[in-house]
Amino acid sequence: MHDGRDWGVVVVFATVYLGMFLGGLPRLKLDRSGVALLGAIAVIALTGMTLEEAARSVDLPTIVLLFAFMVVAAQMRLGGFYTEVTRRVGAMPLSRAGLLAALIAVAGAMSAVFSNDIICLAMTPVVVRLCLQRGLDPLPFLIGLACAANIGSAATLIGNPQNMLIGSVLRLDFGVYLRAAAVPVIVSLCLLWAWLAYGLGARRGAVELQRPIGIRLDAADAPVFDRWQTAKGLTVAGVLMMVFLFTGWPREVAALVGAGVLLLSRRLHSSHVMGFVDWPLILLFIGLFVVNHAFETTGLAAEAVAWLRTQGVHLDQPGPLLVVGVLLSNLVSNVPAVMLLLPHLGADPASSGILLALVSTFAGNLLLVGSIANLIVADLAAKEGVVLDWKRHAMTGLPVTLASVAVVWVWLVWRG
Repeated sequence: MHDGRDWGVVVVFATVYLGMFLGGLPRLKLDRSGVALLGAIAVIALTGMTLEEAARSVDLPTIVLLFAFMVVAAQMRLGGFYTEVTRRVGAMPLSRAGLLAALIAVAGAMSAVFSNDIICLAMTPVVVRLCLQRGLDPLPFLIGLACAANIGSAATLIGNPQNMLIGSVLRLDFGVYLRAAAVPVIVSLCLLWAWLAYGLGARRGAVELQRPIGIRLDAADAPVFDRWQTAKGLTVAGVLMMVFLFTGWPREVAALVGAGVLLLSRRLHSSHVMGFVDWPLILLFIGLFVVNHAFETTGLAAEAVAWLRTQGVHLDQPGPLLVVGVLLSNLVSNVPAVMLLLPHLGADPASSGILLALVSTFAGNLLLVGSIANLIVADLAAKEGVVLDWKRHAMTGLPVTLASVAVVWVWLVWRG
């Protein structure tokens, strides 16, 4: 029997996830992070939960790992690495299809190690100007950038926030996950390139040029390329990857040490680096951890999962988990979706966790609003005078997402 307190938690929980769906709450100046934070405050007040219990509900390793890699990504951005890589790709004497392939490969690879959102933030203005200077329609390249950043970020357990969460909570092995994810990610990137290079409407407005044209960026647009800072960041990132692959050292501890090394600098002020940390995203995680914990204590989540089993929907089976993961990721965004599904992965959480990490990330390409990376690209493109609307995005997002999810299904079933 559930009392009024339980139903009060349900109301808060439903309001928070409505905010996740809408991106905020109507008539209030709240984004997703604000909604999650206020939801956490509300359930603490409603349930009488102690602050100690609320703190224990937060998965600290996930928060630490997220923070540490935001510092690493900030180092690379301030060193001008992302912009310089894009410049060099743009200077290569490639055809339109070749340039698409190079940009997709670069965005996918960098997103596997650094934040996909940061990659889109740094690369979008350069990609727009590159395309305009070469007489090419920027839209396929921008869509390719957003989709490749999402797909590439699924390759590792540090590529995006939801993968960090899954890897931390389920204690997934970094190398095992990488081997399982590599083939679906590479195949999906190839399918994305093929669709954008040769699919329906791919060549609209495209003009081939025989020689590259240099990219000119004002100093205000991007940090000046700094070889030392870039080398320092790449060294730390490379060492961390080796630690994750070949040692049993906790990832969050290793990443925190790496972030500490980067903050020891005579040229980049720590406050400047910390200014690039996405504090609202960290607050979003903390708020959702507390709200979800309060909802779990009501027992209603377990009852809902049991009811689904009576209807033949078993979340611990690959098929239902894949479908629910894709749908829920597009309804409330992938991080909240993963938080909801993680407690119900059944007797083999490792296999289910790998599937959930891949499909929740790939699902972000389905709709323009399905991923923050997509919205970053659309917003920055608009500032450059290029309109990326949901219809044009869907022309690529829908078929590529369905194909990439099918690839995941076939690959994981074949692997057994």
